[in-house]
Amino acid sequence: MTSARQKRKRYGAAGAAWVALVLGLTAGVPVSRAALTERIVVDWYSGLAIGGYDPVAYFTDRKQVLGSADFELRYDGVIWRFCNIGNREAFAAQPDVYMPLFGGYDPLGVARGVAVAGKPNVWLIAGGRLYLFYDQSWLEKFAADPDRLSAEAERKWPAVESTLSP
Repeated sequence: MTSARQKRKRYGAAGAAWVALVLGLTAGVPVSRAALTERIVVDWYSGLAIGGYDPVAYFTDRKQVLGSADFELRYDGVIWRFCNIGNREAFAAQPDVYMPLFGGYDPLGVARGVAVAGKPNVWLIAGGRLYLFYDQSWLEKFAADPDRLSAEAERKWPAVESTLSP
């Protein structure tokens, strides 16, 4: 066997061992498409806040509606999409009203002191605010006592937010 081939074979075995180690360490870790280090949940692939859904439509249409690239607005360091110019203007005038509370992180996770990305298709408007949840069971737990759980999440949000990038 030539020395070049022996060298390649040795590096190939080391590379395979490295891959096996990484896969072993990450087994069972859920894969998320949302960045969990940002103050606002952003889709890693598109760079859009709340997966490109129109935050105003949750209030006006009472359903999730995908926004359009024709109606984008950069606010708080991320890109928000809207389904029409009226929704974009409403958001621009009062972003704190329409943005999901806790930057789109699940309020139950926040109440526990952890940043857990909410999903745009699991949502609730309570007390005039939009909340996104990790899954339906977390939404149902929150809906059973929204005032208490929201207050707990509000209390813990500053500590959770301090762990996130600006």
